[in-house]
Amino acid sequence: MMNRRVLFVNVSLVLLVFSLLLQACFTAKKTTAKKYSITITNPSSIERADELIVLTRDVVEQKTGKLKEDVFINLTDKNNQQVILQFDDLDKNGQWDEAAFLYRLKPDETVQLNVTPTTARLNKAVVRAHVRMSKKNDDNSFGLSLDSVTIPKGTPPTDFTKQKLPPYLTEGPAWENDKVAFRLYMDTRNTKDIYGKTTQKMMMDSVGVNPANSYHKLADWGMDILAVGKSLGAGSIALKLNIDNGKDTLVRLGGMNVEETTYEKIADGPVRAIFRMHYKNWTVLSGLPPVNIIEEISIWGGKYFYQGKVTVSNTPPGAQLVTGIVNLKSKKSTELNIDGCKAIYTYDVQSENNDKLGMGILVRSNHFAAFGKTPNTASEVLNTYTVTMPLTTQPTEFRFYAGWELSDLLFIKEESFKMYLEYEAMKYAKPVIVSFQ
Repeated sequence: MMNRRVLFVNVSLVLLVFSLLLQACFTAKKTTAKKYSITITNPSSIERADELIVLTRDVVEQKTGKLKEDVFINLTDKNNQQVILQFDDLDKNGQWDEAAFLYRLKPDETVQLNVTPTTARLNKAVVRAHVRMSKKNDDNSFGLSLDSVTIPKGTPPTDFTKQKLPPYLTEGPAWENDKVAFRLYMDTRNTKDIYGKTTQKMMMDSVGVNPANSYHKLADWGMDILAVGKSLGAGSIALKLNIDNGKDTLVRLGGMNVEETTYEKIADGPVRAIFRMHYKNWTVLSGLPPVNIIEEISIWGGKYFYQGKVTVSNTPPGAQLVTGIVNLKSKKSTELNIDGCKAIYTYDVQSENNDKLGMGILVRSNHFAAFGKTPNTASEVLNTYTVTMPLTTQPTEFRFYAGWELSDLLFIKEESFKMYLEYEAMKYAKPVIVSFQ
């Protein structure tokens, strides 16, 4: 009996010692993992809610050294609360290139966040931004969101008198956040449209799936709120050229003269969504060499805008980029000149629900050339208030805003919509300062 007791005690001691050693190893491993930090500074006296912060892999690796493919980073604040991060592989090489997150900053505030390399990632997060491009199946259902798709040259608009559903859900890619949604007609029209939202949920996977539920009528989620006609709609793009007779010519991107149009998904939530539209060999005018255009569109949580970055290669001499706001129902436009930024907006009873809608375009001053207005007849582009921007070797950037009164009480009066744009301009002109320690 004594030998059994001694053996039991010895085994227990061995197990206890092993357990303590194992715990010590894990503790040592945890405490020896090197930590870093980033400092984020709000350079303005305006609160910045849902500010998009992007950390590039290159900057992170300057401090941490080369990271393995399966290594990410964690961010924690002073209360050890973890920040929701989105890791995006922008060049599709199998490893993340950027880590993006949203953060609230008080006026003139500086905060420090701890950075720790890790192999663990948060699996659950509220999705606040989404992009999708879905193709119709033979049974009239729509498939999963596509990573990329190229449409045939000269693809016409859907004829809804002959078919109830288009070949692609909502006739092209749709992108949204928890505030607003947009779509692009991926056919010869190549025009952008707005979906007003009254919910924070992501809706663009279901809107338009059932033709009995028309998105042109107000539903519990919102509706399509914009008529675009032959305008530039909600920030569509065109090129302005000076032809031989000295007259300016405005040519809409799209139509029968684009050899190839391709949609490419880059990133899809939960923090932000990014996609690119590739327009290959666009014959802008007869006698000019074809032009290639890439438009990168992004949207992130908490904002009433999307951001466009347009790169033009083989640009015709003297050409300028133009975007615009449809003015089918607006009586006037208002121009704003805020330090470092230019803006144009309309505000009127101009939604398809016959209520108030504000639309605006915001550009930094170095991306601005002129405001203008198209004719309402006898032109390829009609009914549009325009913003003309210079073209350089760098992408040309703009933001398109949509403030519908049913989305937010902030937009029930023009003065508050104008004030919102002014605040946005002040933040856009003074980006958040990020430094890595």
